[in-house]
Amino acid sequence: MKTQIDHLVVVANTLEQGVQWCEATLGITPGPGGEHAQYGTHNRLFKIATPAHPLAYFEIIAIDPGRIRPAAAESKRWFDMDDAALQAAVATEPRLVHFVANTDDIQAARNALKAQGVDRGPAVQASRHSRRGLLQWQITVREDGQRLFNGALPSLIQWGKANDAEPLRLHPRNSLPRSGVTLQSIAISYPTGEKLQAALDAIQLGGITVATGPANLTATLQTPKGLVTLQSQGI
Repeated sequence: MKTQIDHLVVVANTLEQGVQWCEATLGITPGPGGEHAQYGTHNRLFKIATPAHPLAYFEIIAIDPGRIRPAAAESKRWFDMDDAALQAAVATEPRLVHFVANTDDIQAARNALKAQGVDRGPAVQASRHSRRGLLQWQITVREDGQRLFNGALPSLIQWGKANDAEPLRLHPRNSLPRSGVTLQSIAISYPTGEKLQAALDAIQLGGITVATGPANLTATLQTPKGLVTLQSQGI
């Protein structure tokens, strides 16, 4: 199993708000993204890759007001986006709430977490259109939409169709130009830090500092405005 950081997730009240926040906070305008019909969301993206994190990109995501989900939708939106506390937290300013880890064997990674007593949720098939073709992936989404560990345990993603010989061929990073922003580090604080560390070890995700303390996810970025630190602040 090979696992590495795939992308950071910042939730905004509206996508327009997210773009304005990005420009003011990070000093760049995010690139185009797309729509996710099954969850009623849309996003903007930009690359933050480095040699240490070669796949990394940044996602600003919001509920799409132009796409109404059916009342009989089987599950809540991903990343706790239907959660009232999270919605209140991002009502005035977007916030880093989560990150996603790329794996080459999502079922093995799910099973490894189950062995730790963590139900990351089923691997859901998802897709969206991009300028370079149809992006397809599997991502773990619980029916209740919960991120777990206040967002500090990553969702799992595997790009490409099942049994795809070139799963990263249409990874978003391939169509994103350099943005001027790069990911320097991710650090996590959590009341049961040892349990979270065991979960990260189980999926073989390294390079993340884990401490025991109040829930917080921190990402440090080099930007045109200098070093910027984003925090989840326990949401």
